[in-house]
Amino acid sequence: MRGAAIYRVTAIAATALVFTGFARTFYLHAWFASRPLEALYIAHGVVFTSWFVVLLAQVFLVASGRTDVHRRLGVVGGGVALAMVVLGPLVALDAARHGMPLDFLATPLGDILVFAVLVGAALCFRKRRAIHSRLMLVATIAILPPAIARLPTDFFAGPVEVFGATDLFLIVVIAWDTIAQRRLHPAYVWGGLLLIVSHPLRIALAGTDTWLAVARWLVA
Repeated sequence: MRGAAIYRVTAIAATALVFTGFARTFYLHAWFASRPLEALYIAHGVVFTSWFVVLLAQVFLVASGRTDVHRRLGVVGGGVALAMVVLGPLVALDAARHGMPLDFLATPLGDILVFAVLVGAALCFRKRRAIHSRLMLVATIAILPPAIARLPTDFFAGPVEVFGATDLFLIVVIAWDTIAQRRLHPAYVWGGLLLIVSHPLRIALAGTDTWLAVARWLVA
């Protein structure tokens, strides 16, 4: 498989990963939990799921040549992304108020910040398909850590393992695209570096007194 296949396969793989990771806590919650989800978490799950639904629709629309519908659906995708940028931090802060360690708060807030930057850049380059589509892929990979952390295995026990798996996912996508196109696209250079570099920076920041002070202020 070459060319556009990378977008379809990446979208399917990312969606499957999210469903698997959040099966117990969201998609199949009724079978595994004794109490219903709060409205905020339902809204968060619906909105973030909508991103992956739109992503799947978009890549298959492009593959079938329906770029006209792709452009119209892009407006919906932009609205979904905006809702994610609002709901993501709200859920993270609520979790911190209910026992999530303050140092760990840097992880979900960092995920949504990187996502917002990449989606914003992708929208700015929406008329340059090669850049736009690749930045959207990297943005989607940027929000995979929560799903990876919830996979039914003990391997992903901490941020190093989770971020490492996320980076490996990204590197595989970049390598595949680079081999298929016989060149490394610049969008991967700065978009991919932003994501990869943000991971150790967040780990380093999370344990500092400065971050803990900021986190306490955020959840107050």
